[in-house]
Amino acid sequence: MQYGISILLSGISLGGQYALIAIGYTMVYGILRLINFAHGDVFMVAGLMMVYLSASLPLAAAIPLMIILAVLLGFIIERAAYKPLRTAPRMSVMISAIGVSYLLQNLATYVTGGLPQMYPALPGLSNQLTIAGVSTKYVTVVTPVLVVLLVAALTQLINHTRIGMAMRAVSRDFETAQLMGIRINSVISVTFIIGSLLAAIGSLLYFTNYQSIVPLSGSLPGLRAFVAAVFGGIGSIPGAVVGAFLIGICESVIKGSDWSVFSDAFTFAILIVVLCVKPTGLFGEKVTDKV
Repeated sequence: MQYGISILLSGISLGGQYALIAIGYTMVYGILRLINFAHGDVFMVAGLMMVYLSASLPLAAAIPLMIILAVLLGFIIERAAYKPLRTAPRMSVMISAIGVSYLLQNLATYVTGGLPQMYPALPGLSNQLTIAGVSTKYVTVVTPVLVVLLVAALTQLINHTRIGMAMRAVSRDFETAQLMGIRINSVISVTFIIGSLLAAIGSLLYFTNYQSIVPLSGSLPGLRAFVAAVFGGIGSIPGAVVGAFLIGICESVIKGSDWSVFSDAFTFAILIVVLCVKPTGLFGEKVTDKV
């Protein structure tokens, strides 16, 4: 019983962390029809920023500064790598995204020397608590609650603000929205800023559990988050969240079994089965109504 509770708690926590990354993928796709392959590396860079900032600043200053710098990084990536290619073929933008991903990984390797960096312990998240006889970290409980609050806030922003209205218009019809006077570049920049903000918060939660960071630390979580976004229906925020929680729980169940070596393969096998049965994903029918 306790083992099952432990697996469930771990899966929900991991799924919530994937959800914060997956939302960035699905929002950018909803606006630009682009898979931002560099998004997982923004997540990794946010983790490394926290390592270096916490070494010279108190955590109360390091955490907000890391989030600001991660948001700034996302904004710079959009303006430098994607905006000049706004009218280019979609394949060119995708290649640019892959190039940005490798650039961030190589810069991280240069800065760290390729050596693992230890993430700082965050008071309030790293502390232990007991749930139904199972010992776990506070981050396990904080993660799903924080994800629900952030998604609720994001939903309110999208449905009840001017910028949210513009984002919905652009996601429905890019060209018509531009003809109607919507500032497309501003909408796209805000989308990248929100995605980077959520990735930075996700890095705080994820690296509290997995404290060793290397330049490739964003690749696998980013890939799993992308799978979650496709699983739920790429372009749908609720789909990304539901898909992320399902992927997180399935991953924890497999890792807790004798088949742990196949955990990654099982994740992609689920995706293949779902796409064979429902190619648009779980929430794919609503993709035109989402950002």
